[in-house]
Order: sequence, then structure tokens, then C-alpha cells
Amino acid sequence: MAEPLFSRYDSADYLKTEADIIAYLDAVMAEGGDDPALLAHALGVVARARNVSKLARDTGMSREGLYKALSGEGNPSFATIAKVAKALGLRINFRPDQPVA
Repeated sequence: MAEPLFSRYDSADYLKTEADIIAYLDAVMAEGGDDPALLAHALGVVARARNVSKLARDTGMSREGLYKALSGEGNPSFATIAKVAKALGLRINFRPDQPVA
């Protein structure tokens, strides 16, 4: 069997530092901050970059439940998003889209 020409791309492979993760999430919010499925998917990518098993323990959710909720196909509640963010050591905050004069 021939080897594939391209390997599978996964953003999680490139999230090595906290700065990488923050830059990634900021870019996701800048591009599609009004799309909750995109945010859920982005948190799933961050979860894969870290340790999904540990995240499942920290949130009290099953690994399968996390994968489903954060797949982009799931429809997690804001409470789930907040719980996952907190378990990842992230804080959800709001700031003006444009600088305040």
C-alpha cells in the first residue's frame, strides 16, 4: 500500500505552549466568535493538545461526552463550555471589540 502524500493536519499538534493556545483561541473568536459550534470545536482542539483523560476527570464528564460536546457537532451548554474552560485553566472574559476612546 502506498504511503499517503500528505499527513493528517491537526491544529492540536501545534499548540505546545499557553501562548499558542491563547493565540489560537483569540483567532477563533476573531474569525467566528458568534458561532458557538466553532468555539466548542476549538476547545476540543485545545483538549486534545492537552490530556483529554485528565480533562474528563477534572470536569466530571466522560471522555466520550467531552469528545461529543466539543466536536463542533455537539451542542454544549454554556455551563459545559465554562466548566471545560476552567478545567483547562482558562478564564472566559469579555472586552470591547474596538478600543474604547
